[in-house]
Amino acid sequence: MEYDYKNGGAELDDKQIYRLEKLDKFKFMKRYIANIITGSRVVFSLPLLFIPISSVWFYILYLFCGLTDMIDGTIARKAGAVSKFGARLDTVADFVFMFVGWGKISPLMYIPVWLWVWIIIIALIKIFNIALVFIYKKKLISIHSVLNKTTGLALFLLPLSITFVETAYSVTTICVFATIAVMQEVYFIAKGKEVL
Repeated sequence: MEYDYKNGGAELDDKQIYRLEKLDKFKFMKRYIANIITGSRVVFSLPLLFIPISSVWFYILYLFCGLTDMIDGTIARKAGAVSKFGARLDTVADFVFMFVGWGKISPLMYIPVWLWVWIIIIALIKIFNIALVFIYKKKLISIHSVLNKTTGLALFLLPLSITFVETAYSVTTICVFATIAVMQEVYFIAKGKEVL
């Protein structure tokens, strides 16, 4: 026997119980759906390691993982479910997806030494920026500027374009975006912008 404690202890009928259970499930899904989507990026990234890059399944899973990266934050904000755990999970999922993607395409690419030097310099500046923000804010934060998102989109498209665009051209374009993005980060940090 179920009682509605908000309604003076009156007994609930089956319809009312069903509505309350449905409401509880909705609240649960609303609260955790973004994290479930983010976690699925990790789960579906790992099989990419074992699927040939030219197969249809590779592209389906790769696009699915990219889609989860694009929608999880928006869904979390709209559902009012933004959390520190979700932000950390998103960073881990991004790292796993990026690592798997890089592991799949790097053996297929020829990148000249000068381009490797450029990539390393960008990475070092990025690490410096993260360390600097950690010193100022006492937490690890990744700056989500429009330029960083543009760089991320270009990186996401790289495996999809590897068969018809010369790798050196693609990587050079990405490096241009990434260089501008890390310089913008330096500017934001120096000015104390609230993008942090």
